[in-house]
Amino acid sequence: MIMKTIIQSSALVLSFVLFSFTATNPGSLPIGAALPKADLSMKDVSGKTISLQEATNTNGLLVMFSCNSCPVVIANQSRTKQICQYAADNKIGVTVINSNEGGRSSDESYESMQAYAKEQSYKWFYLLDKSNVVADAFGANRTPECFLFDKNNKLVYHGAIDDSPGDISGVKRTYLKQAINELVAGKNITVKESRSVGCSIFRG
Repeated sequence: MIMKTIIQSSALVLSFVLFSFTATNPGSLPIGAALPKADLSMKDVSGKTISLQEATNTNGLLVMFSCNSCPVVIANQSRTKQICQYAADNKIGVTVINSNEGGRSSDESYESMQAYAKEQSYKWFYLLDKSNVVADAFGANRTPECFLFDKNNKLVYHGAIDDSPGDISGVKRTYLKQAINELVAGKNITVKESRSVGCSIFRG
């Protein structure tokens, strides 16, 4: 199975990756910014093409930069599925984007993305960001890294799913879920940015 191969190849770098993080990157999209590359079509694992604008739902859009092989992504698999489903249930569009152009010949190929999405039972778009154009526009540098937009396509939250990416038992604050709840309720987002922890995006 693909998961067994991924885990074996990733285990040696897990301890290093967990300490590879950023708070607010100088090039990151600022809170309040408009959705970048909204009309750019990307290839989904279904074979269809979709733009971020087309993926947006009534209450907004969740954009998560992720991949197939990062140890932190693997450690967050259950939480990724839970929060993506939670966003979808709250009428927020969901797109997971793979910008690892530097790994297209191996674990981050389109075929590997299709296998990964099937294994993880993704019910949302998993898009290939060719030449990391979208990641560059967002200033995204990590996997996983989350961007939440409101119904007007304005960024309201940027950062991690929660405060303990490496250990689910240590979670004390579920940043993204809280932001979704506040967004849907029409409230101000209490925590607008949090620290992203994960692997660097492999730019081509």
